[in-house]
Amino acid sequence: MPLLIIFSLIIALFVIVIIYKTIEKPSRRDGRLNHNLVIDETIELEYQKQIRREIIAKVVRYVIAYSLLTVAAFLVVFPFYWMFATSVKSAEEVMKMPPTIFPHEIHIENFKVAMQSANFGRFLINTLIVGVFSTLGTLVTTVTSAFAFARLNFRGRDLLFSMFIATMMIPGEMMVITNFITIMEWGMYNTYAAMIIPFWVSTYYIYLLRNTFKQIPNELYYAAKVDGTSDFKYLLKVMLPIASPTIITITILKLMGAWNSYVWPNLITDEDMRLITNGLRGSFSSEDGATVHLQMAATTVVTVPLLLVFIFFRKYIMRGVSRSGIKG
Repeated sequence: MPLLIIFSLIIALFVIVIIYKTIEKPSRRDGRLNHNLVIDETIELEYQKQIRREIIAKVVRYVIAYSLLTVAAFLVVFPFYWMFATSVKSAEEVMKMPPTIFPHEIHIENFKVAMQSANFGRFLINTLIVGVFSTLGTLVTTVTSAFAFARLNFRGRDLLFSMFIATMMIPGEMMVITNFITIMEWGMYNTYAAMIIPFWVSTYYIYLLRNTFKQIPNELYYAAKVDGTSDFKYLLKVMLPIASPTIITITILKLMGAWNSYVWPNLITDEDMRLITNGLRGSFSSEDGATVHLQMAATTVVTVPLLLVFIFFRKYIMRGVSRSGIKG
């Protein structure tokens, strides 16, 4: 073993000597060689200066880019920090002027008081019911519509799809009054159906999934039809597994949208049927601002699940959106 080590060291030393001899500078005794050497050194010096300038320019670009990103990240993160910092302050510290950046005392009990002050359990159940059934209905309408627009051939398909996409230019606020009148005429006021059924169809999600379906080769569909496979079975066995990233993206976005619903539940429900966002907001309304810390504590509880969903599932969201934007 020691002999092997010594032999390895000798081989390494021999390789180092060969490399050194290879890169060793030529002798200066020859005038022509010295002249060539001076030219080579000048070129080398200019090359090193160019490399140095490029390195400095690259460092400056990195400093500017990361400085701008740092400022942008601060602007994005600071509201979340302020929300959490306010949620653990006392009522007196919240009203103090100028406001304190860091809490003087940590009051974790604010979260418990906030959950007890509001009907949190009822609001959470309402949100879960609306979110789950609204997402399931949206997935059914989205998958079937996207399959029809992407794979089935019928007269006027492209024209109908263009008209369907044109509805995306209509602001959602313009449909609030008509939807409200419809809900009232159908006797669905203050029901779960009023918060679920109007949002079963999403033009954007259909467009997103249709682009994903369009990437699947037609040869698979024709081969399946030759084997006697029905359209529903082909959709279930072939297209849905391939488009699973986009479907996961739609599911996550729809659940997040239902969790954040605020305006519509306020219009067509009473207090007991409110969702978690508007329910907690209405539970801590005060003119003197004495319940700001409790409101921020409740807001933190509502926001944390959305942040966790985005952190753990962001790669599925990015993958689904990017795949839908590329036509193969």
